[in-house]
Amino acid sequence: MFAVEVVDLVKRFGHVEALRGISFTVEEGEIFGLIGPNGAGKTTTFRILAGLIKPTAGTAKVFGRDVDGGAEEVKRMISYLPEDAGAYRNITGYEYLKMVSEIYFGKGKEAEEALELGIKLAGLGDALYEKMKTYSKGMKRRVQVARALMVKPKVSILDEPTVGLDVIYSTEVRETVKRFSKEYGLTVLISSHNMLEVEGTCEKVAIINEGRILTEGYVKDLLSEHGVKNLEELFIKLVRGGK
Repeated sequence: MFAVEVVDLVKRFGHVEALRGISFTVEEGEIFGLIGPNGAGKTTTFRILAGLIKPTAGTAKVFGRDVDGGAEEVKRMISYLPEDAGAYRNITGYEYLKMVSEIYFGKGKEAEEALELGIKLAGLGDALYEKMKTYSKGMKRRVQVARALMVKPKVSILDEPTVGLDVIYSTEVRETVKRFSKEYGLTVLISSHNMLEVEGTCEKVAIINEGRILTEGYVKDLLSEHGVKNLEELFIKLVRGGK
């Protein structure tokens, strides 16, 4: 059974076809990248997987559960970090993570352990105890990434997880995701328009453009097969028809 299985997925918004029959699979414990330019269909795909919107046609499953028919069950297995995730201005980062831990686990040992992990993942030191209205965009993002991972979901869906972060913090987030996936067997789906950024993070990728999957596979295999140095070169080659 695949951790995530997408088959012939279509999504239309009125006359606009955001997804045009895409298919891909993700194995349990993999870090999978859905990469492509802005507007390619990445966020739409992730919102369907998270059970936030319904597909027009096709199927999307998480550990065998159809996200359309069993949305509540799927939501208990995943965490979803939207690209535009906001923050509560008038509470501290610590209070926010504590609230999340108690929503998931109540008030017990599991909640305490999740909170402790969230504090570690956020890595903000004393700033975590200041109100989030004082945070930079990057600091808010680090708290949100911590929130998505600290509950140890079976699948974590991260839409542009390093948006707003500088090079150092972006690197830290990528290393955290890799370490976390390896340590806990977490399946991670990451979207990004920055193909070079995710190349060292994801074992397997699908390149999407204008609602279609151009290619899917393991990064090393794709680069070798197409004779290119990196995923950005591969994308350009595929868009230009192999020239």
